[in-house]
Amino acid sequence: MDDIEVRELRTLLPEVEAAVREVGARLAGQRPADPCPESGLAGAMARFAAFDDPAAAELRARLAALRPQAGLPADEFDGAVPTGGEWWLCDAMDGAVQFLLGLPHWAVTATLVRDGAAVLSVVHAPQLGARTYRAVRGGGAELDGRSIAPVERELAATVAGTSQPPGVGADPVALRRAGASLSAVAGAVLAVRNLGPTSLQVAQVGSGHLGLFWEFGADAANLLPGALIATEAGAAVTDATGAAWKPAADAFLAAAPGLHRLALPLLNGLD
Repeated sequence: MDDIEVRELRTLLPEVEAAVREVGARLAGQRPADPCPESGLAGAMARFAAFDDPAAAELRARLAALRPQAGLPADEFDGAVPTGGEWWLCDAMDGAVQFLLGLPHWAVTATLVRDGAAVLSVVHAPQLGARTYRAVRGGGAELDGRSIAPVERELAATVAGTSQPPGVGADPVALRRAGASLSAVAGAVLAVRNLGPTSLQVAQVGSGHLGLFWEFGADAANLLPGALIATEAGAAVTDATGAAWKPAADAFLAAAPGLHRLALPLLNGLD
């Protein structure tokens, strides 16, 4: 993007952050401290919808007002990333499982996508110190208003994050590779953790709070917000072969460049 486009998006960024923060604050204020009492999937999904539906509607309306020329997918849970024109992708509750269990590890995200690529992203964690990551393509990445960068570490001193995409159980290849990769990575790093929302964990690679994050399976909508932040912070963001990550990819790896070179062989060629 040219300098004019970067400046335009940076002007939009505080308004997007304000919308995300307000939706997050409202959800945090409504959420019970105790875990969801539902014991079955149907009941848990109904409880999720009671929180998520109004929050998602508010977030979508706020973003549409900020950038009327950008579309909004009809189904926010479809997971597909439109490849032409401008679109808002947003999630009022990335980390819904943690939200319903009374855990603080959830986030609100908003990403502006242009021709299939993220150009603006905000990831906000209302109950983790209200921390906010944001980035514009070509304009760097920030955490709570300060510039961020990934941290290089020895592989043996690295804390790695991972997650499982929604519906990964329906993809036997991704499920098998996820299991194999867990064994491979866990044997090489200090610790492996799943810290909740995918978008936030990828963003945390950009700020050095996590050394690396990897995942197998299709999960573009959840990966896009953090991928832009990590990339703009200076992390290497690829698929499991080392090729530049794209939303259609079936694997993801983000890490500081030197650490990425050490971690990539652990994931390359898993079957």
